[in-house]
Amino acid sequence: MKICVETLGCKVNAYESELIKINFIENRDILVNINEQPDVVIINTCSVTNQSDAKSRKLIRQAKRLNPNCVLIVCGCSSQLHQKDLEELNIDIMLGNKDKSHILTYLKEFLIKKDSIVKFYDLNQVDFEDMTINNFEGRTRAFVKIQDGCNNYCSYCIIPYVRGRIRYKELNEAIKEIESLVKNGYKEIVLTGIHTGSYGRGKDYNIGTLIKEISKLDDLKRIRISSIEITEINNEFLEELKYNNKICDHLHIPIQSGSNKVLKEMNRKYNLLEYEKIIKSIRNIRPNINITTDLIVGFPTEAEEDFEETLKTVKKIKFGQIHVFQYSKRDGTAAALMKNIVSSQDKKNRSKKLIELSSLLKKEYYNNFLNKEVKVLIEEIKDNYSIGHTSNYIKVLINKKLKVNEIYKVTVYEIDKDYVKAV
Repeated sequence: MKICVETLGCKVNAYESELIKINFIENRDILVNINEQPDVVIINTCSVTNQSDAKSRKLIRQAKRLNPNCVLIVCGCSSQLHQKDLEELNIDIMLGNKDKSHILTYLKEFLIKKDSIVKFYDLNQVDFEDMTINNFEGRTRAFVKIQDGCNNYCSYCIIPYVRGRIRYKELNEAIKEIESLVKNGYKEIVLTGIHTGSYGRGKDYNIGTLIKEISKLDDLKRIRISSIEITEINNEFLEELKYNNKICDHLHIPIQSGSNKVLKEMNRKYNLLEYEKIIKSIRNIRPNINITTDLIVGFPTEAEEDFEETLKTVKKIKFGQIHVFQYSKRDGTAAALMKNIVSSQDKKNRSKKLIELSSLLKKEYYNNFLNKEVKVLIEEIKDNYSIGHTSNYIKVLINKKLKVNEIYKVTVYEIDKDYVKAV
């Protein structure tokens, strides 16, 4: 059969979709694009914003329009949240955020019985769904999903409701999966999850334990963490960061607002003083580390003075890059009930200011490496350029063909908006 897998959203979804693809490849099915007349279309949806939901619904309709006779399978966060709304879209197999690893089994059942299949669970009552991947087609960087769910219940966020409570891959299972990936040639591993830094909470191990253990693998050169909360960076983690040079020189630490008032109303678990103190500790250990962040503009109660405070905070901390999101109302969250004082135009204006500031800060950070030597893991060859990333996640273009999946020392000679050039 010809199978199409479409993925929206985060690295966790990307990992889960990769497992789905592997299961079909091992079944001797062929992976194709959505416009190549697939027999089966699988859409792994996202619901982090209203726009994500809209994209998910659009893709579902497109799949049926382009391939009216296909078996349509929908899973993921938007499906988990909007099960009843999506039922009218003529979906053959509909799942939420559990049993993605069993999609092939459900498909075989459907092809025999011809009856639609709908499977949903209370995600606060389920165990971690074990998935193991030993290869990522076309990638030199391998993701490993070590955690799922979130217990934080930030007032703006729907994710705890569509992903459930925190749960984890067992330590030995995570180590085995990473060992297998490294044996298959992957030099960089990205530890990922919905709330990655919570890994092992309540157990006798944590993310630091996992990092220590996999660092013993000689052929593993880089350990990257997809995202980590400031509240999860403790003394043990800082100590590992100090002495373990396999941990990448890049941490993505969401701040979400630069105003203490807004942070409290968002139900974030820190204030600016606590956040800045830990950032200072990190930079005392690694002065050149790239610290990037997520930031929401237009939270319902964000007054103009709160936004101005955010701008000051961002300039003070000097993030290497800011991922800017305009607040999106999510029914069922605490923030959805708050009085909204921010207009759509104000959101756009604030977003524009932050994006411009992010570009300036990014260039300022990149300038630190002008005429300096950096190490690049080559990921692809395109238009005679070798392209890859440094440990601190700077995209580098080198005007010659080098070997993919090898690390090279090069010298930066030019800074562009989104990358640097090196020889």
